[in-house]
Amino acid sequence: MSETTPIPVGKYLTLKSGHRLHYHEAGTPSADKPTILCLHGSGPGASGYSNFKGNMTAFAAAGHHVLVPDYLGFGLSDMPEDVEYSTDLHVPAMKELVDALGVTQVVPIGNSLGGAIALQFTLTYPGLVPKLILMAPGGLQEPQEYAFSMPGVLRMLQFVSNRPFEIDDFRDLLGHLVHDLKHITDEAVDERYPVALRQPIPVYASMRVGVYADRLHEIACPVLAFWGTHDKFLPVAHAQILAEKLPQAKVILSNQCGHWVMIEDRDYFNAECIAFLGRATV
Repeated sequence: MSETTPIPVGKYLTLKSGHRLHYHEAGTPSADKPTILCLHGSGPGASGYSNFKGNMTAFAAAGHHVLVPDYLGFGLSDMPEDVEYSTDLHVPAMKELVDALGVTQVVPIGNSLGGAIALQFTLTYPGLVPKLILMAPGGLQEPQEYAFSMPGVLRMLQFVSNRPFEIDDFRDLLGHLVHDLKHITDEAVDERYPVALRQPIPVYASMRVGVYADRLHEIACPVLAFWGTHDKFLPVAHAQILAEKLPQAKVILSNQCGHWVMIEDRDYFNAECIAFLGRATV
């Protein structure tokens, strides 16, 4: 943590809209390997760094170029109050980022909201995406069909509707994201809580995610997916949708995890991703 921000300051890109997008970068671009684009979830206070700091260095050490952005409304990126925070906002912003850096091949790694962004990005720009990695992605079913049966979603709705909120309330919400509370450290809270305090209501009130289940057959690239069986936000039954509808999918279920496989089973996750990235595409 820096002295003035809850997470380290990385780099900034000014988007065509005039808003500034914050991101971290690790590794060096290579003509032989696609860039990895780590896409975080939508939990209050989320940032790319907080979600993927335990993964980005491992990917870079394996020879990959890694981009870890904060969406508008999250992390250290701008938080305008006059936009709709839908995937239709976030996907073009991610495209602007990769274009600005001269990236021509990208493997999105998306969790939750980030998974929905990864799916929409892949469907919109299939020629850019040779492989795709998902962790409990959103966008597989209309929210009204499952959300109100998921304790994590109910807790998040309660949290974002009750402002101002105290740090203990925030810690309790984060606890719904994991299977083992040991992962909700003081460091995790300190990185996210100040960001959550800054986030305007529209970040959550206007959040919209597409539903992509009927288009999954269009994703021809190999896909590696993870789901924690203790997920309190998105039903583990959705993993079956991925397995049935994606043409080339390997889906891994873990009874050691909730919603954050990349944090809760970091070493296994990193090793599986690196092996998948290194595997030849048929």
